[in-house]
Amino acid sequence: MPPCEDRAEMRKHCCCSGKLAAMNDEKGEGLDAVGPRLRRLRHEREITLAELSAATGISVSTLSRLESGSRRPTLEQLLPLARAHGVTLDELVDAPATGDPRIHLRPIHCKGGQTVLPLTRRPGGVQAYKFIVPGGRPSDQPAPKTHEGYEWAYVLNGKLRLVLGEHDMVLSPGEAAEFDTRTPHWFGAATTQPVEYLCLIGRQGERAHIRARTTSRK
Repeated sequence: MPPCEDRAEMRKHCCCSGKLAAMNDEKGEGLDAVGPRLRRLRHEREITLAELSAATGISVSTLSRLESGSRRPTLEQLLPLARAHGVTLDELVDAPATGDPRIHLRPIHCKGGQTVLPLTRRPGGVQAYKFIVPGGRPSDQPAPKTHEGYEWAYVLNGKLRLVLGEHDMVLSPGEAAEFDTRTPHWFGAATTQPVEYLCLIGRQGERAHIRARTTSRK
């Protein structure tokens, strides 16, 4: 049996490990609970897995694993699923509390340290999000994805790397990009510093419409 000092240190280490595990579990709790919500929403809409697959571009087998809870969803899967079911992303991940008129923005922690903050509360139409992406690492390799929809991104802080089809570009604060999300695309930090950007995502062919535009004086 180890001496008293060693046993005390072991208890301290186990206590700290338990707290860290609890924190990680708390972050993942919302994503782990998505499966039952996905199944309930699909049953309420009376559509089959095959029909949902056609609407989202996600395979039937993946949808089945997401609904059963045997697979945790990624952001690329949650966005088209929220649009297909006509709900907001935060409603899909963590149902909002009732009876409180105040808006509580709930961050969603994703794989790789990325944080997503839903900014819109209504289902359907163009959805707005704030993304916070941790600083890039030399080992980071772009993995472009595709999904249904149209996207508009505006950089707030830091430098955003956007791989879009054959293009590989860096956007600085104040710069924006818009594209059809059926084009393979990937976002990441262009430097070791984190980057923050706003994102508008709509259904296929749906864009943010500009009603007024200022003109420069000569």
